Amino acid sequence: MRLVTVRDGQRTYAGRVDGDEVIELPFADVGALLRSGSGWRDAAEGIDGSRRLMRDVDLGPPVLEPRKVICLGLNYQAHITELGRDLPAYPTLFAKFARTLTGPYDPLPMVAESSQIDWEVELALVIGAEVRHVPTESAVAAIAGYCVANDVSMRDWQWRTDEWLQGKAFEASTPIGPALITADEVPGGSTGLPDLEVLCEVDGEVMQRARTGDLLFGPAECVAYISQIVTLEPGDIILTGTPGGIGAGRKPQIFLQPGQVVRTSIEGLGELVNRCEVAPAPG
Repeated sequence: MRLVTVRDGQRTYAGRVDGDEVIELPFADVGALLRSGSGWRDAAEGIDGSRRLMRDVDLGPPVLEPRKVICLGLNYQAHITELGRDLPAYPTLFAKFARTLTGPYDPLPMVAESSQIDWEVELALVIGAEVRHVPTESAVAAIAGYCVANDVSMRDWQWRTDEWLQGKAFEASTPIGPALITADEVPGGSTGLPDLEVLCEVDGEVMQRARTGDLLFGPAECVAYISQIVTLEPGDIILTGTPGGIGAGRKPQIFLQPGQVVRTSIEGLGELVNRCEVAPAPG
């Protein structure tokens, strides 16, 4: 199943994609559907609401207000090796907030506060069932599905301190979507070990290309590890890290500029297409 969140004027609603149409579901977003209970899948599959063509709808992030957005850094083995670092024994974690999330085709704000705005294509997973202290072998059952994310990072803020949050938490800096693809429709998704190509292009030039099979800590391991710290709840989002090819890692370094178009895609999950635009002046 492909599930989306549609923005329709002042309201939003969850939708099930059927071919080139979206069927409206009686939930404010995909997050509300997931939080409706263990029968969320049957509810989504069994409803036949009003229909609109996909090309005519405005998509927002699948989950509008997740209670938690937890991210991993340094999680692609080839990327870690090329940096000359040892493979970490434990996941490197940081967090985002709901206001960082933006739609799959929304503009990327080039904020005046940063001159080093960088791209990071990432596989994101969305939690579909509450879990705490779950072992890895059982953690996959808590994954509702997967989507594409771009962890756009303000490097000059990220590197002000050893903690990354301030460079990762700018508002409207994380496009995500375009849909939540349920785990059963993603190759390897039901085992928690999908092996999918991830790709990032800037103005048509390939910047990042890798496979999720190179993840040091796979999705199920991430869920299990994080659940030792906090209770994961339906609608929570986990970003699993980015491969090599970021602008900050190039010689010379390059960063995003107004007018450029960033395309991030993952095999079988779709793509995000975001144009870099100067952010409006505050006030």
